[in-house]
Amino acid sequence: MLSREVKKRRTFGIISHPDAGKTTLTEKLLLFGGAIQKAGTVKRNKAEKTATSDFMEIEKQRGISVATSVMGFEYLDHKINILDTPGHKDFAEDTYRTLTAVDSVILVVDSVKGVEEQTRKLMQVCRMRHTPVIIFINKMDREGKEHLDLLDELESELNISVRPLSWPIGIGSTFKGVYHLHKQKLNLYSPNKKSISDDYIPIEDLADSKLEEHLGEKAATTLRDEVELVDTVYEPFDISLYRSGYLAPVFFGSAINNFGVQELLETFIEIAPEPQARSTDTRLVDPYESKFTGFVFKIHANLDPKHRDRIAFCRICSGKFERNTFYHHVRLDKKLKFASPTSFMADNKSVVEEAWPGDVIGLYDSGNFKIGDTLTEGEIMNFVGIPSFSPEIFKELENTDPFKTKQLEKGITQLSDEGVAQLFTQNPGNRKIIGTVGELQFEVIQFRLLQEYGASCRFISMSTSKANWVSSDDPEALKKFLHSHASKVAYDKEDRPVFLAGSQWDIDYALTNYPKISFHETSEWDRVEKKA
Repeated sequence: MLSREVKKRRTFGIISHPDAGKTTLTEKLLLFGGAIQKAGTVKRNKAEKTATSDFMEIEKQRGISVATSVMGFEYLDHKINILDTPGHKDFAEDTYRTLTAVDSVILVVDSVKGVEEQTRKLMQVCRMRHTPVIIFINKMDREGKEHLDLLDELESELNISVRPLSWPIGIGSTFKGVYHLHKQKLNLYSPNKKSISDDYIPIEDLADSKLEEHLGEKAATTLRDEVELVDTVYEPFDISLYRSGYLAPVFFGSAINNFGVQELLETFIEIAPEPQARSTDTRLVDPYESKFTGFVFKIHANLDPKHRDRIAFCRICSGKFERNTFYHHVRLDKKLKFASPTSFMADNKSVVEEAWPGDVIGLYDSGNFKIGDTLTEGEIMNFVGIPSFSPEIFKELENTDPFKTKQLEKGITQLSDEGVAQLFTQNPGNRKIIGTVGELQFEVIQFRLLQEYGASCRFISMSTSKANWVSSDDPEALKKFLHSHASKVAYDKEDRPVFLAGSQWDIDYALTNYPKISFHETSEWDRVEKKA
């Protein structure tokens, strides 16, 4: 039973630079899977709904994804779990954390713009983890870059080998469809036909005269020449290289027109890895182990603002999760059971009785969970590799409504638990300092504090540019450093000291004068270094 359930699961994230079509592709995959009947639109208007995966109010108003959405559906006897991530660079940390919970990735690239800044950063994280990547080149119905130029750009900019598994016929106004190199069949494009279609034309030999009948002589000749060139220049597809993260298969299509999506989905099911083994601070956990393990990679408060709920997203790593069963919370060293674990379809939730490796479930939380927490059946271990970054922008939080002080405190604490921002406290005065990786996060925090907690605030800019966690093997040396640098020291939510530096010079100067002090760029430095 366990083996069967593991083998049928595919858990992946969809990543891209903003506006490449990532959320649109997510919705079309859901359409093919029968999970939804009608796609939304990322652009807000009265005639259309907003995108299914964008459920927070600010996402609906701004037309951007700012939180990871989790969606699951069945397709061809497989359970597909999609994690749709924010594309905007200001929410990259949420995306990086989400990449720890998936087994593979689909990277969406805009055929008009090619490789963009955020694409490079996301790909670096995938390469670091050797995460298998499939690339979907979107918007082929628009005038964009030449196909071969795009492939060259992908290889040089993303530092990965590519292998087309489908090939486009024309581009923009001359776009006629794609030839599926992997399955040897032709799929013709019709700009006015936006319904789901599986009208494939089997063409096992491109020399077949049927090609002229469907494409015309010029397009048929061009396709033959280009496919011959592709087969000459690029090595045959090797599934082991793909699963090791060294080779990225490439598909072409137009997500907005449902075109090229089915080829992508069906090939993904065939070649993408099932749930993989995961590292802890003591050993490697195999998904086929009988005992349940899992870790929390995301926390979201007020998924439904009317009910003030707080949900921890848990990736199941091994064994079988069962409702109303006690599991061991390793960090707190206590037993917890969950009466209403949920599965997701964006903002629609349903209670699940059981879940298996690869699944992501929502656990209603009263404040027990933090990002990175591990659940087991009793074994003491912690899953590792969940990244946390030193913020790049720091601002002091100022309460503009003293009558809502408690609401503000609660709200900013819960939002920092979610990982929206990092919260530091500086004394005397109990000053609240918010650290983020982008300006837009402050807008989201301000919006959500007002909408969800009724608390209003403003942010005051600071000269701080970097936060480093501070430690020392010499307690007296640490005490002396913290005292002498009190104006630059704050404390994180775990009451760990953090040095707020105005520049790298501040850190270098402190290291020179206090050689017994160590600085760390991540809040998990102790766990990471102990493992090392």
